[in-house]
Amino acid sequence: MSELARLAGPLACLGLALLLVAPRRELRLAGLLAWALGAAGLAAYLAPEGRTPLLLAAAAIGLGTAAAGAGLLLRRPWVLPLAALACVPIRIPLELGGEEASLLLPLYAVVAAVALGLGWRIVRGEQHSRELGPLAIPLAAFVAWTGLSLLWTGDLREGAIFLLAFILPFGLLAIGFARLPWSRTGLLTLYGGLLATALAYAGIGLFQWATRDVFWNPTVIVGNAYAPFYRVNSVFYDPSIYGRYLVVAILATLGFVLLGLRGRLLAGAFGAVAAIWTGLLFSFSQSSFAALVAGVLAAATVVWRWRAAATAGLVAAVLLTVGFATPQVRTKLLQESRAGLNNATSGRANLVTNGIRIAADHPLAGVGVGSFKRAYADRTGLRGREPRKAASHSTPVTVAAETGIPGLLLLAWLGAAALGAALLGAHRNDAGRAALAVGLTLGAIAVHSFFYNALFEDPMTWGLLGLAALTLARRREEA
Repeated sequence: MSELARLAGPLACLGLALLLVAPRRELRLAGLLAWALGAAGLAAYLAPEGRTPLLLAAAAIGLGTAAAGAGLLLRRPWVLPLAALACVPIRIPLELGGEEASLLLPLYAVVAAVALGLGWRIVRGEQHSRELGPLAIPLAAFVAWTGLSLLWTGDLREGAIFLLAFILPFGLLAIGFARLPWSRTGLLTLYGGLLATALAYAGIGLFQWATRDVFWNPTVIVGNAYAPFYRVNSVFYDPSIYGRYLVVAILATLGFVLLGLRGRLLAGAFGAVAAIWTGLLFSFSQSSFAALVAGVLAAATVVWRWRAAATAGLVAAVLLTVGFATPQVRTKLLQESRAGLNNATSGRANLVTNGIRIAADHPLAGVGVGSFKRAYADRTGLRGREPRKAASHSTPVTVAAETGIPGLLLLAWLGAAALGAALLGAHRNDAGRAALAVGLTLGAIAVHSFFYNALFEDPMTWGLLGLAALTLARRREEA
């Protein structure tokens, strides 16, 4: 089965790449079939032994549900982003590749509905192609190169999980978002859902902090018993992912505020941002606050141009003042900074340094997708089948180590194309305002990924790529 997986992963990724860039209907259908066959091969490799009847029954139920969902999406396309948003925090534990993993199973059902609906439209003769516009080629190249690296990876199981659980389903999700018909009402409804859920999740986080009761994550529970401050994770498994979700909601709201929101709506927006920021504070996620600062500075630069420097200084002063006004944060930063950069960054400095060395040792092809932990453990002498201390905390470093310089260049190309599509140009009409919100949130997630390796593991990244293409196409039509 291992050799099957080494072939199935590249097949599926090449199929997805073909679906992204092919101009002809026959080629797109071939790409979708290759995506499905390759994903099935990876699933067969990772499936637990002795549970074939149960898995077949689950697959049959899933296909039936996906078919019903596809019919709904064909009639009501804007149900897709709302359903995806609702599924973002829902992770269900199951056995995958011989270990327990928490996966976004409800969201995978949504992706299956997207696949069936897309296949139906292609078979019926639809000629639409390259939905992601200028993002299509860099995204296709990155996906294809990442999939090919499974051929030489040193950790086939981790690589197969990464492709099957994130790259393959979420790549199709990005296509589904980019195919949405333009709708001002749909975008406002999506923003309303984001704001409402962020407020609800922040409220749950504040409740956890007040009651000292954290859900789901035993690592956070144990850490809170010894840390000088109490971290919360709301309905998410990890506090950093919780913090990032709140940052996305804050920056999306900031985009509307800066582009002319007035009166009661402006007051309501400030109240919502204050409430969400309070929930963000008790995540104590350094990476989330770094992403928020970057997003605020980017917003100031786009909207105010030459005044951005003064705004940057003011924002930095306020955030530093607020941060150091919190006794727990002040004590943590000062004490651990004295102990060195590695302690101050919770061991991430060593991970980054050794990750760069791994990339330098394998510059042309990397160690293969999913192999960062194994290569790090071999380099530093860590033992065990699953060396958790070797888990990467920086997406660019991980990409460079696993896929070499070509993968890193493709990642930079994709990031530049996506941010350029959203942030460049005027932002005065509805499409421009939506593009600014998309660009700010996508940029914040990118900054967050420098300190927390979950760029491609987050479905919001892929959804925002699709929305960046959608808003760009609309702006070009209006121009």
